[in-house]
Formats: sequence, C-alpha cells, structure tokens
Amino acid sequence: MDRSQKADSVAQLNAVFQEVGVVVVTRNLGLSVAASTDLRGKMRDAGASYKVAKNRLAKLALKDTAYEGLEEYLTGPTALAYSEDPVAAAKAAVEFAKTNDKLEIVGGSMGGQLLDEAGVKALASMPSLDELRGKLVGLINAPATKVAQVVNAPAAKLARVFGAYAAKDAA
Repeated sequence: MDRSQKADSVAQLNAVFQEVGVVVVTRNLGLSVAASTDLRGKMRDAGASYKVAKNRLAKLALKDTAYEGLEEYLTGPTALAYSEDPVAAAKAAVEFAKTNDKLEIVGGSMGGQLLDEAGVKALASMPSLDELRGKLVGLINAPATKVAQVVNAPAAKLARVFGAYAAKDAA
C-alpha cells in the first residue's frame, strides 16, 4: 500500500467515524475466510459494516472524531464494526461472537462514551432503533384502539338486542 492509498484509507475511515453512531472493536483470533464472510453478511443484514483496518491507519483516522478514545483498543489483529444505529453493530458482533470463539469483543464507543467489553454486550442487549419505533407506535396506537372499542360496544349490544327481538317476533 503506497502513501496515497494510505491517505485515502485514512480519509475514508475518518468520514465513517464522523457519521456513525457506534464503533465496536473486535479481535480476530484466526477467523477463517468463510466465517469472516458470514460475519460480514450478518453485519450487512443488521445495517452495519465490518472492516479490517491497519491499527496505525485507524488511529490516524480517529483524530478529531468523537471516537478518539478507541486508540487504546487498537492493538493486535483488530477489526472495526460500525453502524449509524447505535445498537446494530454491537448486537451483530456479540451474536456472532457467541457462536464463534475466534472473534473476541474488545470494546467500543457510542459517540463520545467509551465502552469496555461488558458495555458493548449491554448495548447489544438493548432493542434496536426499529424495534423501539415499533413499540412506540404500538403504545400510541393502543389507546386509540381501546377508545374505538369502548365507543362501539354500546351500539353493538343494542344491535344484538334488536336482532334477538326480531328473531323472537319472527318465530
């Protein structure tokens, strides 16, 4: 990799760090190509990305971003998982690490908040942004549904009573 390619790589990573909501640092302990491809697919499905970057270049890219504290985690064979959704990358990385012991969660950061391994796992246990939106819509929708049922109940009872009298008179 020549100097211009390194500069491009640092610029791309810096742009990523400016936009994302969470960055998770993982340690690759001999992950096979097939397992790595599987991990990237699961990340993509969750709306996250997974990138192996040279630690030195990643440290340069972290400058002047909210993720500068991650430098201490960038030692050894590391990779970065990131997403705009604050939960997606953490959830995908932790789920994959549960089934594959070759991937280790080192730490991460959500905005300016530095997270250790336990913090990333706690973040992964939270519902995703889409799940929270669904719950919120359900909570907002539930009272309206109940009001409609209460308002319609007396009319439905009257209709049944009238129907019963009509059936009685017809018989």
